[in-house]
Amino acid sequence: MKLDFEYGSGFMSAELPDNTDIFIPGETVPDPECLPQNWDSLYNATLESIRNPIGMEPLAQLAKGKKTVVFVIPDIVKGGNQPTSHRKVAIRACLDELYSVGIQKKDILFLFSNGLHPRATVPEMKTMLGDLFNEFYPSGQITSHDSEDYEHMVDLGYTDQGDHVLMNKYVFDADVAILIGHTQGNPYGGYSGGYKHCATGISHWKSISAHHVPQVMHREDFVPVSTNSLMRDKFDRQGMLMEEKMGKKFFCCDAVLDTKSRQIEINSGWAKEMQPVSWKTADKRTYVHWAEKKYDVVVFGMPTNFHYGNGMGTNPIQMMQALSAQVIRHKRVLSDKCVFIVSSICDGYFHDERWPYLREIYDMFQHDYMQTLPDMNRYGEYFATNEEYIRKYRFANAFHPFHGFSMMSCGHLAEEHTSAIYIVGAREPGIARGMGLKTRATFEEALADAKKKFVGENPNILALPRAFTTAAVHLCMKNPAENSHFRDDAPAHPCGC
Repeated sequence: MKLDFEYGSGFMSAELPDNTDIFIPGETVPDPECLPQNWDSLYNATLESIRNPIGMEPLAQLAKGKKTVVFVIPDIVKGGNQPTSHRKVAIRACLDELYSVGIQKKDILFLFSNGLHPRATVPEMKTMLGDLFNEFYPSGQITSHDSEDYEHMVDLGYTDQGDHVLMNKYVFDADVAILIGHTQGNPYGGYSGGYKHCATGISHWKSISAHHVPQVMHREDFVPVSTNSLMRDKFDRQGMLMEEKMGKKFFCCDAVLDTKSRQIEINSGWAKEMQPVSWKTADKRTYVHWAEKKYDVVVFGMPTNFHYGNGMGTNPIQMMQALSAQVIRHKRVLSDKCVFIVSSICDGYFHDERWPYLREIYDMFQHDYMQTLPDMNRYGEYFATNEEYIRKYRFANAFHPFHGFSMMSCGHLAEEHTSAIYIVGAREPGIARGMGLKTRATFEEALADAKKKFVGENPNILALPRAFTTAAVHLCMKNPAENSHFRDDAPAHPCGC
């Protein structure tokens, strides 16, 4: 059979055996039905949620008699940007509730929770907020988290696990802090939203270095993905320490999203009690019990521009993170000899403006006894405190330099959990080989080599034609009893995984 896979800004074709299985999120197995996608229906459903929150008082009651409010909003990486996106609808519904109890427009701040991601550009703000942008931007009421602006950070001390927590001062000082979040499948701790939102979005590299590092990401409870991991526990503990030190709870308004980032369900309230409710519904969409066999070969394509931005599919560190994300999500359906075959233009484009430090990290990895990516981790603080890279994060919309180390910690998992990874169609194949990846000109050549060396003449093959252009799922075996994996080291997940 002939299939097309993402490649650069286009596609590359592959001729695969006719018994290849194909999975496309939202199509092969339909998502749960989403809510009616018109503004009035979504607005009313959101209003119902914020008036009947889980584990805390309604937003209007919470805000009555208060003055200042901060909305903490996910950056452009997550959540969709359609006119009826959860971000746009939820903010409007919350604003109407706040105005009804006397909150003044001038006392509201919108803060993008980019964490170590690039601070939002003005065009991105317009895309994410729609009409809200024109209402609040001219008066200086929209900004992005800046983890290196120490005048607007608060040191909260340490969790009981010894994690150093620093958080945004605007949020700390506000009378009401609203987290607008998305319960969408994520290889880091199972889901976005809830306490993951504040623990990663409005904190500091020192806080993030407590969980986005090898000693957490290379544990047996991290692969395959679940909410029963040390990483998820650290998110929760850091978020709850923020609440303890602020003397208030975050008011969360999270939407369970489908493949097209449409709202399936909306839940509001206290993250500690709201998260499990959101996860129960999200599990039905995210943990897809579909596979009837383990797969020896997984074939997919990597476009140049996805998730973290333009260049992700060619920048070798980011490529490794993307490869590992597929391992983390789908390990339950992979055989222990599994091989990945992946198209990538891999043309040497690092996008140095967005990731100004990754070329240096890549070059370092080629020298000085660096055998695996975790060998680089000892340089984390060295890069995280580099003033040039910090200034580019603060003022030039670049990723924070520590973000590269969370990518490397994740990136190692692709090597650890596969027999081999072939990059197909690389224009600069030496870059891929510098990460320990094999290179071939075509899918067919890569598959022939994999059969000869790793998987035999009749491998089970899984094709993921839109691995990075759809909101991913976590594939599971159809029979829940087969999902217990020897690397799982946690109680059974509610979905049966």
